[in-house]
Amino acid sequence: MKEELNILIQAQYPLIYLVTSEEERAEQAISATAQSLKPQRRVFVWTVTHGIVEYGQPRNVTQHNTVSPEAAIEWIIRQKEPSIFILKDLHPFIDAPATTRSLRDAIASFKGTQKNIILMSPMQQVPIELEKEVVVLDFRLPDMAELNKVLTYHLDQNRGRRLTTEAREKLLRAALGLTKDEAEKVYRKAQVTTGRLTEDEVDIVLSEKKQLIRRNGILEYIEEDETIDAVGGLEELKKWLKQRSNAFTERAREYGLPQPKGMLILGVPGCGKSLIAKTTSRLWGLPLLRLDMGRVYDGSMVGRSEANLRNALKTAESISPAILFIDELDKSFAGSAGSSDSDGGTSSRIFGSFLTWMQDKKSPVFVMATANRVERLPGEFLRKGRFDEIFFVDLPTPEERQDIFNIHLTKRREDISRFDLEQLAKMSDGFSGAEIEQAIVAAMYEAFAQDREFTQLDIIAALKATLPLSRTMQEQVTALRDWARQRARPAASSVAEYQRMEF
Repeated sequence: MKEELNILIQAQYPLIYLVTSEEERAEQAISATAQSLKPQRRVFVWTVTHGIVEYGQPRNVTQHNTVSPEAAIEWIIRQKEPSIFILKDLHPFIDAPATTRSLRDAIASFKGTQKNIILMSPMQQVPIELEKEVVVLDFRLPDMAELNKVLTYHLDQNRGRRLTTEAREKLLRAALGLTKDEAEKVYRKAQVTTGRLTEDEVDIVLSEKKQLIRRNGILEYIEEDETIDAVGGLEELKKWLKQRSNAFTERAREYGLPQPKGMLILGVPGCGKSLIAKTTSRLWGLPLLRLDMGRVYDGSMVGRSEANLRNALKTAESISPAILFIDELDKSFAGSAGSSDSDGGTSSRIFGSFLTWMQDKKSPVFVMATANRVERLPGEFLRKGRFDEIFFVDLPTPEERQDIFNIHLTKRREDISRFDLEQLAKMSDGFSGAEIEQAIVAAMYEAFAQDREFTQLDIIAALKATLPLSRTMQEQVTALRDWARQRARPAASSVAEYQRMEF
């Protein structure tokens, strides 16, 4: 970013939009750039609370009558010497006609001069009048080199305690994805908690990092206790995932393998799509971040939803390698095609931004998405190149149902020899994995109410009392199967093992 900023300033780009919440760090970078130029540039900072102040001067040294955006821009236009003007948090005012016009006047007056305006804000909001004039830059979160400076400072404060190279790397990687201020606070917390800062405090750093991600409100840090063995059947899908368990290592790069992009799991509701996504996190040893698309959309301010998505994706990239989990993708982007009539095109812009990110991303963020209603998905999602593979999870076969009964009964009782799993599999024809689990739970409630142990007959009675989704929504399930037969890879071990239901 610093190199790009340097080039834009020297090339006399009049208006630069810097998207960041790290004001101090960004100001330091801009000041360093200004000092490296020939001739050097003065740097001025504007805020709505203090007006224009030269960078490095006390805030009470203000230029008179520059608190309003229009007055500040007018003052900027009058300046003659080479300078960089940072306008902080102008986005609430930028759509006002007077502010927009003032910026356009400034841009016109800057031709042939060595003056630049940098709009610094945590969210991007560019009015249509300025779209052709502005260049947007994202100020990236600190890398390991910058975090290393923060860690070194805290180690020096800790009586010069030294860390091994491996221990230092663990602490630095644990803090990736945090701002500089957040990293400083996390390292202080670890030091205060134990009185020292060593590799043993990685868990403290990670726990605080999870809290910071949760406070983001859009990304959720998911910890899954189940292993992939808790998923019944789906052997072909499991094999695919196990083959890629070391895909993000340096050894894989040296071998010449590309980084996996992601996978889309389609299928009947309740057949383990979300569980397979969650258990992959443990299999691969990567953090699992759930992207809640419902929280992305924010109608309180124009551009807020797009900023939410960008911030969430930047956070996911900053702590990569990681898995980005999007559940029920069909609901998240179902209305993107005609969103201009309902939400002013916000959904379309969100959809376009996400597709572009998926296509162009270089960071090792593996996208795992699930969907139930394939007909609702925009065709662009299904094009080759978006995902490495599209899997279809069908209703479990008799053998898979036996496996599912075995998993859920073993979770609840050490000895399950009294259950006839083959009979239960036959009785549960057309049931999903979730429906099988609920039948066992219903049988246990029945027996618990009678103060006795639940039996085979209790489970059979619960199965008979349940009408599975494959029957209540037969047309939808049949249509999904027909679509997937030629367009998706079966998650079961063999296509021949799929027993198409006759309802």
